[in-house]
Amino acid sequence: MNNSQPGRYEICVVGCLTESWSDWFDGAIRYDERRDETVIEGQFVDQAALFGILTKIHYLNLTLVAVKRLSVQKK
Repeated sequence: MNNSQPGRYEICVVGCLTESWSDWFDGAIRYDERRDETVIEGQFVDQAALFGILTKIHYLNLTLVAVKRLSVQKK
């Protein structure tokens, strides 16, 4: 994988973030009440953009559960 390729990711954190956070995280947000997890799904232009989102999660002191790559865009 080339680190400069865009990709779609799903990032799970513990707790409830409302949809009002979606602009700040550059993605769609949905809350899974059953698991008490928020899922952030978005298209990130490269690994640096993904790392930026993970840094925001760290600064908010959120507990990261999982990061999953959903698809690879081919040129």
